Amino acid sequence: MNKKTELLNKFGAKVREERLKRGLSQEELAAKADVHRTYIGMIERGEKNITLTNIKKVAEAIDLEINQLLTNL
Repeated sequence: MNKKTELLNKFGAKVREERLKRGLSQEELAAKADVHRTYIGMIERGEKNITLTNIKKVAEAIDLEINQLLTNL
C-alpha cells in the first residue's frame, strides 16, 4: 500500500469512527455536510482524495475542528 492510499484509508476510518460516535448514517452526515451520500462512503473507504473545502464541511457536520480529523493520520 502506498503512502497516499494509506493516508486516505486512515482519514476515511477517522471520519467513519466520528460519524458512528454521533449515531449518524452516511446519508445523515452527507446532508449535514452538503455533499452527496455516496461521497461519504467513498471517503470512508479511502476511494476519494477529499478536498480541503470538503474536509471543512465534514468536520463542521460532525462538530469537530479540521485539525481533530487530521490528528494521528
